[in-house]
Amino acid sequence: MRVSRKFSIAVQYVLDQLVPPIIRDSKWFMYLPMKFVLKDGAHDFMDFKNWVFKKSDKEFGELYERTAHVQELQGETDLNDACLKEILRLVKGKNVLEVGCGRGFLADKLSAENKVTACDIMVSDALKKKYPKVTFKSANIENLPFKDNSYDVVVSTHTLEHVKHVDISVKELRRVAKEQLIIVVPKQRPYKYTFSLHTQFFPYDWSLQSAFGYVEGSTDIKNLDGDWLYHQDLTAAG
Repeated sequence: MRVSRKFSIAVQYVLDQLVPPIIRDSKWFMYLPMKFVLKDGAHDFMDFKNWVFKKSDKEFGELYERTAHVQELQGETDLNDACLKEILRLVKGKNVLEVGCGRGFLADKLSAENKVTACDIMVSDALKKKYPKVTFKSANIENLPFKDNSYDVVVSTHTLEHVKHVDISVKELRRVAKEQLIIVVPKQRPYKYTFSLHTQFFPYDWSLQSAFGYVEGSTDIKNLDGDWLYHQDLTAAG
């Protein structure tokens, strides 16, 4: 079964905006729909926020490996069409790094006109073989193995909502970026039980300003079909 990003955003809107919080945050209200959609992965998702900040990076990675079949319900990418088009329009540098490349969909699109390096906490040999034009590396967003200002453009989509330390992660993205930083995250309210392994939530534009920073004249934040796109021109900010 494949679920489009558009459909998942619509379901999320109904649950997060229309259901009263006292019901929405109830384990008993969420258990049956999560069991229906996530099947054997339901327990991991229901219990996720109880332990995620207490466990090691190794255990964190093992959870993602164990629930990979759930993460793939949206097919090749979590990006909606509007965000994809805007990213491809914005990217101007020829040397591009994607952090949190997932299944390689965006890295492949970017590699049509750019030299692309893509990294994630786990990168399979199958992914490297599928997209030979892309240079893949295993890396943790909180400690990227790249020199300062290594890439003209750094892109990270649907990744920062999963990290433990968003401030450290954004600092690392900026450190390796020379000209542009592009980030996409879901516009989502914080609830304990969600159909995603999210640790960070960004319901408002000022949520992004607080987490990522905002500099007048160099930073642009857009709501594109239910997801936030944050773009910073680092040359203007400098």
